[in-house]
Amino acid sequence: MRQSQAAVLERYTVLNGDFRTEPYETGWATEARWFVRVLEASTPDTKVVLTTQVSPDGLHWCDAECPEQVSEGEGMVSWPVREFGQWLRIRGSVEGADRSVKVLIYLTLKD
Repeated sequence: MRQSQAAVLERYTVLNGDFRTEPYETGWATEARWFVRVLEASTPDTKVVLTTQVSPDGLHWCDAECPEQVSEGEGMVSWPVREFGQWLRIRGSVEGADRSVKVLIYLTLKD
């Protein structure tokens, strides 16, 4: 029987500028999917650029081979991640001075 798990990494968190999520240990899983839901944006055209990062130890990070994801305004974006090693997190940036978003960020995993 396959195992699955869903983790909420950010809950009703207000983000601005550059940010990183808490790292999450994923070594047991073979596939992952990010879900980033923007609940509120300071302006309708506020952009959030999201990059998946990987790590062998949860301390030292590099960008994964996944393309950057862009969320504009309110709504949800999702993307799969495969062959990611031991740890995952998101590195992101809310573009524009004095702009912010309130988000929910989920990571789902399957073996």
